[in-house]
Order: sequence, then structure tokens, then C-alpha cells
Amino acid sequence: MERRATPRAALLVAGELLAWWAALALLWLVLITTVDTLERIVGASVAAVGALLARAGRRAVTWR
Repeated sequence: MERRATPRAALLVAGELLAWWAALALLWLVLITTVDTLERIVGASVAAVGALLARAGRRAVTWR
């Protein structure tokens, strides 16, 4: 049986990823001293990768 994602489920996933990204990006901003354009791009990218890994880790633990 194939599980189909509902629009509500997709919205919840997007919300979770956005929350993780915001938390990780904020942590990065707190820890860095000076911020230029390249550092913003790198920080946002690494926060996005971290958000994906955090969601994957949470799914692996909770089986959801």
C-alpha cells in the first residue's frame, strides 16, 4: 500500500524544516562575529542542510 502525502502533511513538513532552519541560522548568527555576504550564504546553506538532517534524525527516532 502506497502512502500519499496530504497537503496538510506537506505543510507540516515545510513548517518543521523552516523552524529547524530558523533555529540553526539564529544559533549561527549568535556565534559569529562579523557577517559579510559570503558568510550569510554559507550560513544559510549549512542551516538548511542541518534542518534536513535534524528532520531525518527525528523521523528515524519517532518512526513518523
